[in-house]
Amino acid sequence: MGSKYKHVFSPIRIRGVDFKNRIELAPPSLNLASLDHFVTQEFVDLNRSIAYGGAAVITVGNVIVDISEAADEERQLELSSDDCIIPLSRFAEMCEGFGAHASLEINHIGQDSNFAKTGRRAYAASSYISERERYHAAQQGREPNPTIEMTKEKIKETVEKYAMGALRAKRAGMKMCMVHGGHGNLISQFSSPLYNFRKDEYGGSLENRARFCIEVLDRTRELVGEDFVIEFRISADEIHPDGMHFDETLKFIELICDKIDILHVSAGLHGDFKYFRYWYQNHMMAREYNVHYAADIKKAFPNLLVNTVGSIMSIDRAEYILSQGWADFVSMCRPLLADPEMPRKYAEGREGDHRPCLRCQYCGARLMGRVINCAVNPFLGNEREFPLGKVAPAPVKKRVAVIGAGPAGITAVQVLCDRGHDVTLYEKTDRIGGALVYAAIPEFKQDIADYVKYLQVQAAKAPAKILLNTECTKEILDKEKYDAVIVAIGAEPIIPDLSGIDKPHVHWAPYADAHEVNCGDTVVIAGAGAVGIEAAIDLAKEGKNVTVIEMAENLRSLSASSGGGFEDMMNLINELKIPVLLNTKLAEVTDDSVICLDTKSGETKTIPADTVLLAIGVKPRHAQADTLRRSCPETSVFLIGDCLSVGNNVASATMGALKAAAYI
Repeated sequence: MGSKYKHVFSPIRIRGVDFKNRIELAPPSLNLASLDHFVTQEFVDLNRSIAYGGAAVITVGNVIVDISEAADEERQLELSSDDCIIPLSRFAEMCEGFGAHASLEINHIGQDSNFAKTGRRAYAASSYISERERYHAAQQGREPNPTIEMTKEKIKETVEKYAMGALRAKRAGMKMCMVHGGHGNLISQFSSPLYNFRKDEYGGSLENRARFCIEVLDRTRELVGEDFVIEFRISADEIHPDGMHFDETLKFIELICDKIDILHVSAGLHGDFKYFRYWYQNHMMAREYNVHYAADIKKAFPNLLVNTVGSIMSIDRAEYILSQGWADFVSMCRPLLADPEMPRKYAEGREGDHRPCLRCQYCGARLMGRVINCAVNPFLGNEREFPLGKVAPAPVKKRVAVIGAGPAGITAVQVLCDRGHDVTLYEKTDRIGGALVYAAIPEFKQDIADYVKYLQVQAAKAPAKILLNTECTKEILDKEKYDAVIVAIGAEPIIPDLSGIDKPHVHWAPYADAHEVNCGDTVVIAGAGAVGIEAAIDLAKEGKNVTVIEMAENLRSLSASSGGGFEDMMNLINELKIPVLLNTKLAEVTDDSVICLDTKSGETKTIPADTVLLAIGVKPRHAQADTLRRSCPETSVFLIGDCLSVGNNVASATMGALKAAAYI
């Protein structure tokens, strides 16, 4: 008997090509190509996990038609010569073995090519200095270069590069590709009035601006033939005030709809950081952010197959979207990276085992010089070591203690149990989740709340002994004589040594979020990182009079700790009119105020406060952790997560847990 997700798992045939379901991996970059930009075995192995997990289409992002003139990432694939075909065939044949389709997001990034990678100025529809080029130039200590306006000869040459790229994909065994016409890449640099200032037949009217795209699609179809599926990616709205907006996009679709098989509907721009967030949403933005565009396009073009994307977090939500007729396919990127087996789990009725994505942007941050990885899925990018995201059974069953039930501890328990060890988990509180229990409290932290629930479900299902309300000590470990110990006891808040800091109305900020302490009406929060700002937002929404003080001269700490949500947090701060006082250091707490020091002038000032909340930071529990290191052979004791070093996060916690537990 099949699953209840009848729309998601409904097959469809397009141009004779069979699609076993309606789930596509939206195109990620992986940083796993070879130095010459070809598919590697590591690349195939990562995608094998996703193909095994059940998605029907495995799309690879930003595959460049000519890397010599259009490169913007580390280790991205390219398609400029037949040399790419044999390596690509390994990817295509692997996917085919799972009944899935390999697909390439075929692209030329135009204006956003990085001079440091190509050594040449970027080509574009028109000549100007792009926002991304200004950024690159500032980083590289040089003057920004204007783009080179493509001549008609260059346009013709580039059209052929797109089409040949698709043909090479077909020759490698693929039955489809995605042509990237959105996010401010080259095709949309022609189609959008934001970038196209040409006076010839490729500029001006929408019909003229669409000409380059039409030539690409026509030539591609001519080369690949009628038995090959062309998916086309657009930004339904570029959001930029001078960009292409939805009403014009609908007219653009009219011009190309008979040339494509699937329309992949996204939004926003790639090269301008202000509009980047509309296609790469952070945890503070609404889920299913761009689905409404797909629904409106489907309504306007009922015979066009539409693919929707953008913070669609689970198979049950995909089922709902499809059941409403808003789209014909659903694409996910980060949710499938977080849990490649999500389709398989839902099909088998194991929804509770679905590992949710945090939308924390860690995967994107990794691409700045490292192989892709995921905060909640430490196996991602490590498939050579752990095929299909699995650990090998332990050769000898051992008794292992795990201390701490945060993400590090629970991940360690999962890995140890999967390997067949006898595991005991000690947690001094009455709950699973560690510090994330507090992090999940704000209403805009639903992604973390879902992950905490996942940790709790996994702890309950694990064949381990779970001891809550039990603080593990050296005496306990000595008595039990464990073979190995994993210490994941986390961090503790930093409490500055100040006069009045021990007064009863001074608390750690997360305790206020959790309503574990009472707050008065006038609150001062020391620290403007994410913890402090989130507490300020919640308390202001409750009607409290909140002031945030921060000793730094800017909000860099908030930007670094906000998981991509900096702009959204600042919008809320401004909307709620919460004062954030920079260059302001907490110096003393009195019964009804705080005394602060201006770090620039040296002057003091007094701010009324009946409650003081600390969000200055945390420090590892080094001393406590060290007491637990000598109760079994020292080479079998591992410190992981926040108790190891300051600044660790969910990603380092889960990765540390995997690396420690995989070889005990």
